[in-house]
Amino acid sequence: MGQDARLAAVLAALVSSGSGELVGGDPQLCATVLGADGVAVSVLTDTDGFERVWSSPGTSSLLEDVQFTVGEGPGADSARSRSLVLVPDLATVPADRWPLLLPALQELGVRAVFCFPLRIGGACLGVFTVQRSSPGPLTSTQTDNALILAATLTAVLPRGAAPGHPFLQQDGTGGGLHRAVIHQATGMVSVQASLPLDQALALLRAHAFRRERTLEVVADEVVTRRLHFRDTYEGTALPSGTEG
Repeated sequence: MGQDARLAAVLAALVSSGSGELVGGDPQLCATVLGADGVAVSVLTDTDGFERVWSSPGTSSLLEDVQFTVGEGPGADSARSRSLVLVPDLATVPADRWPLLLPALQELGVRAVFCFPLRIGGACLGVFTVQRSSPGPLTSTQTDNALILAATLTAVLPRGAAPGHPFLQQDGTGGGLHRAVIHQATGMVSVQASLPLDQALALLRAHAFRRERTLEVVADEVVTRRLHFRDTYEGTALPSGTEG
């Protein structure tokens, strides 16, 4: 299958998704079309965070999770500025630009990242991220193809949404949101620590970063009442047999 045929196949799968997911098709085939090692799509949530809804397995999924955990990175910059963030060589990025993220990307073996905002007018729905394990820019053709894919993703995402929430599944349950547990945990920590929601989320992120865990793992501990923040901002394990 030629490159144009692969791109057409990816676009057709995105448009005709009937799987119940927000985005259909094979993300790894999408990465192959772009000469990349992986791709991901994350959407913005109403808590000013990101929700990964589609990604290649492995490094791309971890890249999105790490960005969300530390609260910084090219995806966040792209969403905030509503513009392309193209980093062909992460080794050239100043250490103070993403001080928490850059060491993690080095461990993951990510050497180049290209982020394309999913924009409708002045609004940004999310970000389409392309990553490589070797440095180097996208070719002009690859950049054009990525822009075509980003435009298609922008059109596709609202179709899978239920009224009242831009990125809930059609049944309204939110089952397609990988990080629904984080929103629940943020609310619980907000009550436990008597903090506004944004500060409660920051507390969860700090706890996850200090313990080298993903935010989802820490949030799950809060929701299942294995971790609480009632007595200390550091977070403590709940005594056995005690209700959270």
